[in-house]
Amino acid sequence: MHILIVEDEIGISNFLKQGLEEENFTVSTANNGTDGLEKALHSNIDLILLDWMLPKMSGLEVCKAIRAQNNLVPILFLTARDTVQETIEGLKAGANDYIKKPFSFDELLAVSYTHLRAH
Repeated sequence: MHILIVEDEIGISNFLKQGLEEENFTVSTANNGTDGLEKALHSNIDLILLDWMLPKMSGLEVCKAIRAQNNLVPILFLTARDTVQETIEGLKAGANDYIKKPFSFDELLAVSYTHLRAH
């Protein structure tokens, strides 16, 4: 399974990449929205972990652009944006789930497996 992490905080990205690789996932990363969108649309990705606040293009814009291509890859927002309205906005944009920072890696892994099974 191939997971794409779109996260501009290198520490978080590296932590997630290492943990997911230890779980035998193939992991690609992007540190801004435009690179993330490019990888999402032109790679064989099984799950996307997407930060909301990204340089060049927001995670919300990335999510909408992926869905505009009729791409149904599961998208999980990982973000500190935590109001109910923001959660609703992310889900309406096409995200499958919303994990608020800070989060536990075990929770992220469990939610990821749930969406990978459903896809």
